[in-house]
Amino acid sequence: MTSTPPSPHNRSRSEDEDDPVDGMISRTGCAELHYALQDCMADHQDWRKCQTQVQKFKECMTTYQNTRKEQLLKQRTSATQSA
Repeated sequence: MTSTPPSPHNRSRSEDEDDPVDGMISRTGCAELHYALQDCMADHQDWRKCQTQVQKFKECMTTYQNTRKEQLLKQRTSATQSA
């Protein structure tokens, strides 16, 4: 009897191993919205039924990205001025 190799798509982790995506999303401040979207998808199995959650998560991520861009631009400007 031969065993099948593990699937390259299997991304299961041990209980004590942190998910890097969860870590990235947590840093954005949008984690609760992300989890609400995941719950909706688990309940309905259809992203079209989760448009409210999709939109809220998208808005949160867009706000985070714009804020982050502004922070990086300020850092770059201050580094250029002090050099």
